[in-house]
Amino acid sequence: MAHPPPPPPLDLDLEALPVPFRMQPGLRRLGPGARHLSALVPGSRLWQAKQAVVAAGASRLALPGFDAAPALAALRERAAMEGVPATKPLELAFEQDFAILEADGGTLPWLCVCVPSHWAPEDKLGLPLAAVHAPGPDAAMLQTASAALTRLVTSGDEWERFVWTITPDAAYDQHPARHRRVPWPEAGDPAAFAAACWLRTERQTFLPVPDAPGQALFTIHVRLRPLTEAVGSPAAAARLAACLASMSEAVLAYKNLAPARALLLAWLRQREAAWN
Repeated sequence: MAHPPPPPPLDLDLEALPVPFRMQPGLRRLGPGARHLSALVPGSRLWQAKQAVVAAGASRLALPGFDAAPALAALRERAAMEGVPATKPLELAFEQDFAILEADGGTLPWLCVCVPSHWAPEDKLGLPLAAVHAPGPDAAMLQTASAALTRLVTSGDEWERFVWTITPDAAYDQHPARHRRVPWPEAGDPAAFAAACWLRTERQTFLPVPDAPGQALFTIHVRLRPLTEAVGSPAAAARLAACLASMSEAVLAYKNLAPARALLLAWLRQREAAWN
């Protein structure tokens, strides 16, 4: 009897990073029963970061007259299916941030984002999904593909994608108006440099909204791990090094990795050699 394929991982698999690196959607269709939600642990660092934004009244944005009720009902239904208590406020119930994507115009009419990665949600309200991280490398290509991408993720199926970067900033909330960008450490030793770095990943998923055809609930799950813990195998070190080495100057500038690449590559090669 054939066994079903294993469920996809809920975090970025460094050993499976595409090489060469390209700015692309990287969507994967999710099968039945895939998880989208994680319960937020009260008092955790992520909870504290989100609670501060909620307390400041800065967590939710909506276009005038937009009705988010169908998407929020779909969220509560999914939470019950996955066994995650949907307590109020939703910002403090889930590790994920959320947005609603509409196929008509491909816009984001509603946002519930507490821990953005160097972008301001208030600047993106009502804009297309492709504008969230624009401008950036390959922006023209992504803008061209945006309409087809929006139709795909609002078609009624479930999807996921991963984005990632390496950062010296251990803070979850990286809103550019609330927090200054943390500078790279001045350590010249690759091991000391890597010890001050974090792997920041986002698992982004798209859930259909049954009572509002043409809408999708967009989830954003930010995770932060010390880089030295995240790179846990020689294959992961080799793959991450190859991915970094293949990045264009435009991508390095967009991800703020240009000042760090040489030391990161040196450390990754040392780490891979130490295992072999």
